[in-house]
Formats: sequence, C-alpha cells, structure tokens
Amino acid sequence: MELQHEFTVPVPVGEAWPALLDIERVAPCLPGAAVEEYDGKTVTGSVKVKVGPVTVTYRGTAVFEEQDEAAHRMVLVASGRETRGQGTARATVTAELTGRDGGTSVSVRTDLTVTGRPAQFGRGVLAEVGDRLVSQFADCLAQRLTEPAPATEERPAEDATAAEPEPLDLLHAAGLPVAKRAAAVAAALAALTVVVLRLRRRDRSRHGRRRR
Repeated sequence: MELQHEFTVPVPVGEAWPALLDIERVAPCLPGAAVEEYDGKTVTGSVKVKVGPVTVTYRGTAVFEEQDEAAHRMVLVASGRETRGQGTARATVTAELTGRDGGTSVSVRTDLTVTGRPAQFGRGVLAEVGDRLVSQFADCLAQRLTEPAPATEERPAEDATAAEPEPLDLLHAAGLPVAKRAAAVAAALAALTVVVLRLRRRDRSRHGRRRR
C-alpha cells in the first residue's frame, strides 16, 4: 500500500536536512523504535508493535539508498521480520524537503508491505495509524530541532540502546474507530459463544431425556 504524508518543522531546510539524517537524534520520536547501530548509511535496530494483548517485535535494517543534499531528497528502504513469527514488514520511504516561510515542508511517500498479525487491520486502519504517528513524529521532531543539538562527544555510546522503548500500540494509535471495531468483534464473538453454549446445553438435555 502507498501512504502519503506532509508536515512542517520550524527551521530552515539547511538545518532540517542534517537533523533528519541524524538517526540517533530523531529515533526517540519514532514510537517503538530502538537503534542498535548506525554507520551513516545503514541502520540496524528493532521496532515493537502492540496489537491488543500481543506484542510483536520486528528486527531488521534500514538503508539510505539516496541522500541528495542539493535536491534535499532522501530514499530509505527498511525491512524487518518478526522475532517470534513469520510476519514481515518492508517499506520504501521517500522524503523531499522544501523551504516554506522560513520553515521546512517535508513530503513523505511510503510504499508499505506488511504480513502477519498487524496486517489484519487492512489499508484503511493502517493509513489512519500512519496519519497519527506522522503527526506525533512531526511534533516531537519540531521540538527537538528547536533545541540545541548536544555535541557528539557528550553523547554516551550506550544512549541509543539503554532505554527500552515502549511498543507502538496500534489500537491506541488508531483511536476510537478501531476501538469500536474491536468492541464489535468482541461482542460478536461473545454472542457466538453464548449461542454455542446454549446449543450444547440443549443437545445435552436431549440426550439426557433419551436416556431416561
């Protein structure tokens, strides 16, 4: 599926571009993400996703296939696999930065393929989740970009992995519409269970009468 998003940050393109490439600086703005290693081109890490009571962890890599500083365009290809399961996730993210009124407009196009449990929600819900996450990411990024960046030597090497990230809760991120759907599914399952139990009781009663 293809997802399209756009957001703005309150700094010029010349500041926004290197900041977006500073993975260790922006990673905390990505819910559920943990960076283990980054060599300037390839990111190795994990993402935790929560689907109801189940938490799924994806481990994989993300590679910058393009970093065009003149055009302020970057292409990131990420792929991961469930650590306990057969599910996979792959995304090609293309971001273009444009100066606007002293700030920067960031246009993001994502080609996403997901298999496994998170895929059960379908395109509509995943798009809704994406909208909310991009909004949260933009707010977090704007705050970080207006703060002075710490010097490289001041960053402990273990900072990127010390804090265990909270998993990305898909039901919470999607909000009320998904909660209503989940409640409807739960109600339907409950009703089905009641019907099955009644049928079993009737069947047992019939058998009891026949024995008499």
